Amino acid sequence: MNVSVGKDFENYVQQKIATGDYASASEVVRAGLRLLKERERLLEAKLLALRGDIELGIQEAERGELVDGEAVLEELRNALRERANRNG
Repeated sequence: MNVSVGKDFENYVQQKIATGDYASASEVVRAGLRLLKERERLLEAKLLALRGDIELGIQEAERGELVDGEAVLEELRNALRERANRNG
């Protein structure tokens, strides 16, 4: 596989090799790909969790387990006031 990364990335790769962090350009690229793969895995896990939360909210709403928006906002305002008073 032959890949063109541009001058900035090429310089960065050479710097990582020169400092001894990596022995070759291939090692740098593999490390970057591992990080990208891990980031995608984490994003997918967050997305699945969010979808689960949304589904739970839909089920609660269908059961009539709704929360009054004004009451929630008032609770948040009170919590913010309390935090400001503690830190103030």
